[in-house]
Amino acid sequence: MNKNRIKLDPSTKLLKFISYVIVTLWSVICIFPFVLVISASLSTESIISKEGFGLLPKGFTLSSYEWVFRYPDQILGSYAVTIIMTVCGTVIGLFIIAMTGYALQRKDFPFRNAISFFIYFTTLFSAGMVPTYLWVSKLGLRGSYMAVFLQLLMSPWLIVLMKNFAKSVPYEITESGKIDGAGDFRIFISLIFPMLKPALATVGLFLALGYWNEWYQSSLYLASSVDYKPLQYYLYGIINQANALKSSVAGANVSITDLPTNTLKMATAVVATGPIVFLYPFVQKYFISGITVGAVKG
Repeated sequence: MNKNRIKLDPSTKLLKFISYVIVTLWSVICIFPFVLVISASLSTESIISKEGFGLLPKGFTLSSYEWVFRYPDQILGSYAVTIIMTVCGTVIGLFIIAMTGYALQRKDFPFRNAISFFIYFTTLFSAGMVPTYLWVSKLGLRGSYMAVFLQLLMSPWLIVLMKNFAKSVPYEITESGKIDGAGDFRIFISLIFPMLKPALATVGLFLALGYWNEWYQSSLYLASSVDYKPLQYYLYGIINQANALKSSVAGANVSITDLPTNTLKMATAVVATGPIVFLYPFVQKYFISGITVGAVKG
């Protein structure tokens, strides 16, 4: 077995060593902010205010997490709403975007260039917030989760990305399906859809992140009209409550350094990003492949 090993010259070994060192250092740099955030979330607010953040917790405490989870029903409900919207939105959005991208790259699809231009045009010019708000209100969606769900379901940029990747699928596969008597939908489901895995993982990750991190649309259309707010909007409200409380007791006989503000922000960051961070390693391989193909295809 050792006889078949390729012997590397000294320059190649040195290059590999330098590459490993650079990758290791870069990995440490990328992990550093996460360690800092977790450490700060477990620190005492008064010590953080005096000494700043550190890699190790200063005055270990769980007070920030107690503040976040003081209403467990609300936080669990927010998690449930966000998870349901993320899963359903990602699955439905992926299917629609994949069909749209595949159809727009087919040469036998009429008006494909005009429709593609219309989709691309919306990435440059947008109607703005006021017309969108009026449109949502006119449809009777204000105060409903659908007002947020539908707006994040598709993105022009993701359609363009999917279209560019679908171009890499040989057209002969479509023709072979037609020869066997399959319809367009059957061809897409049985032949094309399985070949779009890298693009599906890439687009799916972007869709999932969009739903998971959403809070602005919720502040416009949901507010207090629903029992359980999406997670990011709920955590945003917790931070605002802490800041308001800190402002209201300023000047009173209460030490504002005892009220979690900076540490609370770090705790909410951990609560909000933790689940989605564990998703990335499972799609990393396809994510990089999908981004590369989408970038080089014209």
